[in-house]
Amino acid sequence: MLDANEAKGVWKSGKGRGRATPKGRQYDDAALAEIRTLLGDRPRDRDLLIEFLHLIQDAHGHLSAAHLRALAEEMRLSMAEIWEVATFYAHFDPRREDDAPPPDLTIRVCDSLSCELAGSEALIAALEAGHDPSRVRVLRAPCMGRCDTAPVLEIGHRHVDHATPAAAQAVIDAGDVHPVIPGYEGLDAYRGAGGYATLADLRRDGDWEHAQAKVAESGLRGLGGAGFPSGKKWGFVRANPGPRLMAVNGDEGEPGTFKDRYYLERVPHLFLEGMLVAAWAVEADRVYIYMRDEYPAVLEILRREIAALERAGIVVPGHVELRRGAGAYICGEESAMIESIEGKRGLPRHRPPYVAQVGLFGRPTLVHNIETCHWIARILREGPEILAAHERNGRKGLRSFSVSGRVRDPGVHVLPAGSTIIDVIDAAGGMAEGHAFKAYQPGGPSSGLLPATLDDVPLDFDTLQPHGSFIGSAAVVVLSDQDSAKAAALNMLRFFEAESCGQCTPCRVGCEKAVKLMQADRWDTDLLEELCQAMADASICGLGQAAPNPIRLTIRHFADEVGAKVPPTTGYDTAQGLEGGA
Repeated sequence: MLDANEAKGVWKSGKGRGRATPKGRQYDDAALAEIRTLLGDRPRDRDLLIEFLHLIQDAHGHLSAAHLRALAEEMRLSMAEIWEVATFYAHFDPRREDDAPPPDLTIRVCDSLSCELAGSEALIAALEAGHDPSRVRVLRAPCMGRCDTAPVLEIGHRHVDHATPAAAQAVIDAGDVHPVIPGYEGLDAYRGAGGYATLADLRRDGDWEHAQAKVAESGLRGLGGAGFPSGKKWGFVRANPGPRLMAVNGDEGEPGTFKDRYYLERVPHLFLEGMLVAAWAVEADRVYIYMRDEYPAVLEILRREIAALERAGIVVPGHVELRRGAGAYICGEESAMIESIEGKRGLPRHRPPYVAQVGLFGRPTLVHNIETCHWIARILREGPEILAAHERNGRKGLRSFSVSGRVRDPGVHVLPAGSTIIDVIDAAGGMAEGHAFKAYQPGGPSSGLLPATLDDVPLDFDTLQPHGSFIGSAAVVVLSDQDSAKAAALNMLRFFEAESCGQCTPCRVGCEKAVKLMQADRWDTDLLEELCQAMADASICGLGQAAPNPIRLTIRHFADEVGAKVPPTTGYDTAQGLEGGA
């Protein structure tokens, strides 16, 4: 039995048993003071961890070991929890004790398919050759959602469209690395045209079931990629006892997609009103907007306009929270997004339960996409016919196509939902000068690559599945006779390899092995198909389940480029889509 002195604990000083300090890394008083100054009077809630990491990264350009240890002390978290989150997201620069800080200036160059077609590889090589790596760091980065102005790079928080080494140097010389805020419709202009009248009417004496019926009549389906009928979601969420929450998926990370940015940089209040209507319909106590970090201008616009809504009394302070992503494509999956909002790694959850039952902080949660909310506002203001009145090739509705690649006029083009790739190319001004249509990606890399011969298929939900593809978020990238389908497929798999969250072995290892096999002059199609089957069958979420699509469709339609003999016939199930934020 311990005597009275021994029973006092192990923290005694002097000789014998005991330690002068707790085990593990000790925090630094100066670093702790800096962290407390940065955090100010914000609550030290666990779900704010990612927001706090952003504060440190923005202030110091990296996450030093001293600051991370001080943050752990301040938030009463283990260093392991802090480190695992800081290392999960691409936009954080965590450093160990002996690591040198990164250079003061970082240039991120997009290497997605659209930018690669526009010459990003040559741009990266020129930037690396033209800068001292000890002073300027050049990094490859996934899609920045600016495919219509490819190639694109980012310096600090400033994007450079149609980027060249000279344009990058001009930004460096000017020293302005802040985002350029485009002109957009503010609150006063929006209200002057009747904005928020629909929300006010519904809040006063509206019937949520009647509003939901209007949305259902329009035929609106989730526009984050999953395509779930929006006219059913509210009822599913309300079927679960409150309190309820709402989360808006603004993590538009599918390469080739930029429609949400397009709308938010022009008419943000259409989205915000639709969002508040949906929150009213499910009686959500609070709304969380999860916006990708690659959209700094949009983040600033939303900060301004949410504050304007609070000043105008349209929302009470704190009802809408803006959360900033940190560079993780997987957070486009709705449960991974919810994990990230809670301040954790963006790892997809196993289902059931579904987020409508057990979502944010264990509460029933409505999840909508940015564009979905945009159309909800228009439907309830202008009537269901705003979508339902449009019909083409037996399909009803409208789709916002993000179009890039070998076309004259890349951008967002709103067309009837049954439009074909020929209609999309025509809307984008036709093929670029000197290019002949060869292939297209109908819905981001998850949808794979289809040949020009399939030019009469309506681009809509459920119409592409028989061809082993799907429409997803309608991210269309057009390839020409000057492009390699094999190289395009490799670009897509490299993206999946980099963005796999690593939670499940079939996806983590499968993407890596696929990239190695696809670099061969002649593909081992039998081995690749075996790998594809394992990934599709056993991956937890849509990333690993959809990653085989570029491989299978390239073998099927471009066998001559990869040395394939007998193309496989396995298709793709729409339920496997990564984007769960419908």
